[in-house]
Amino acid sequence: MKREVYEQARARTLEFFEKAHIVLTETEKANVEVADFGLNDLENTGLQLVTYVNTDRVCAKEMVLFPGQTCPEHEHVPFGNWEGKEETFRCRYGTVYLYVSGEPSPTPKAQPPKGSEQYYTVFHEIVLHPGEQYIIYPCTKHWFQAGPQGAVVSEFSTTSHDEFDQFTDPNIQRLPTIED
Repeated sequence: MKREVYEQARARTLEFFEKAHIVLTETEKANVEVADFGLNDLENTGLQLVTYVNTDRVCAKEMVLFPGQTCPEHEHVPFGNWEGKEETFRCRYGTVYLYVSGEPSPTPKAQPPKGSEQYYTVFHEIVLHPGEQYIIYPCTKHWFQAGPQGAVVSEFSTTSHDEFDQFTDPNIQRLPTIED
């Protein structure tokens, strides 16, 4: 991802936090992460986030999805002595369409990004509006997409090891590479 794209996305992310009345410190603002998952298609597949805390027991994050932006299908699998991440998503702004394992919804409101459809396999839809939340247990495949206003989602979880997330799409790189 080009640095200019990264910086524009960071600035836009801060605007979404303001819309959601999420107050960040200057350090937190400087630590906003932009993930394009190595696909170089941030508007369609990406996620912006800031991590407040990530200890050996708990994690808290704020995530921003731009309008129609999708965080690709993945799961938090066990490794070593870690059983995988359990996370609760709480919508703060906009609408987020969350898809998890289970009976597919007959008319899902969101669709996988064009050209990546084969990497989306779960379609049980959970719609979250501000103040609503959902728990995702370890080893649960899931993906999520913002509605037309975008979305801000708080994540409360057990320890986060994003680098070990298992994505359905083998082309995904979780940690961003920034080019000048």
